Amino acid sequence: MTASNASTGKEPSSCRAAQVDPLAGLRAPDDPPWDVYLTGTVFLDIIFTGLESAPVRGTESWARGMGSSPGGVANMATALARLGLRTSLAAAFGDDHYGEYCWDALEQGEGIDLSTSCSVPGWHSPVTVSMAYEGERTMVSHGHEPPPETVFGEGGAPAHPPRARAAVASLTPGKQAPWVAQAASEGTRIFADVGWDDTGAWDLAGLADLAHCEAFLPNAEEAMRYTGADCPRAAAHALTAHVPLAVVTLGADGAYAVDRRTGESAEVPAIAVEALDPTGAGDVFVAGFVTGTLAGWPLADRLAFAGLTAALSVQEFGGSLSAPGWSEIGAWWRKVQSVEGQNPTALSRYAFLAGLVPPEDQGDAGRWPLRRAVPTIGFGRST
Repeated sequence: MTASNASTGKEPSSCRAAQVDPLAGLRAPDDPPWDVYLTGTVFLDIIFTGLESAPVRGTESWARGMGSSPGGVANMATALARLGLRTSLAAAFGDDHYGEYCWDALEQGEGIDLSTSCSVPGWHSPVTVSMAYEGERTMVSHGHEPPPETVFGEGGAPAHPPRARAAVASLTPGKQAPWVAQAASEGTRIFADVGWDDTGAWDLAGLADLAHCEAFLPNAEEAMRYTGADCPRAAAHALTAHVPLAVVTLGADGAYAVDRRTGESAEVPAIAVEALDPTGAGDVFVAGFVTGTLAGWPLADRLAFAGLTAALSVQEFGGSLSAPGWSEIGAWWRKVQSVEGQNPTALSRYAFLAGLVPPEDQGDAGRWPLRRAVPTIGFGRST
């Protein structure tokens, strides 16, 4: 099954309002104020695309494309907000132009709550340069920890996270984040991903916060190294001894998930796309899966939706601003049904979208298509 790029290349001044609220039928007056809470580091991402090959020592490489956008934890925060979830982000921002641009892009452009974030005087924004080639990317980053006197110093996050239905935590081997246990004790559902274990230990006991998590979403290589399993599907089953729901991403083969509580498992193949920039695709996948979980969808639908949102994201520059919204998801669903030769069985896998996507004639001019990464950034606060 093939995805098509629904973007027209236009850029509105704001895209704060989502067209679809996936939790509309579940909301009640006593709900937490936020659907999802995140904390982490916001980077300014500068992305070079269209490179013929990896840069060669002693030579100059020219890229055919370039974009700038907020990165780091901003990738997932933006993806969640664009899917209609009320998103709160706690992060430190530099008071340089980079930090101002990222703050405005997230708060004013995406409607993300930054009330628990702060601007740190004299601290420069972390920066990542990403080079995309041959379907992969190479990144170079620079940054410093924020000063310890800020709320984002030694603890890495505010001491008291806001009430939220869910939170996304990035687990670090050998370290605990106190906010995770506190949030879980107050009823927040914790979804966790993990990065590469530079220590080489690959010891699940080192992921102490996993005990507080509802779901764990590693990639295939990470899952197999942590469990010692010889295939990612066996690794997913092994992980359910430590967390109720294990989701293992399989790259070009899709994703596989096991829910220990129900005994259910599901596997959904990936959607074939021509990738422009894979930056942030994993974050978009997690955002799609969290959205479907909070909405109470079947496990296979959650996997399919997560894979679709990730597939649409890699067709645009950047991490955060490549995340699709409901208009793009709807445009894809309508277009893919009109393509000759589509497998009816593959189409039926996404039939659940019919009751979710906005009608084609639903006006949202000025908010669609979504804001995209551009070669330059703004050097002053927008008004």
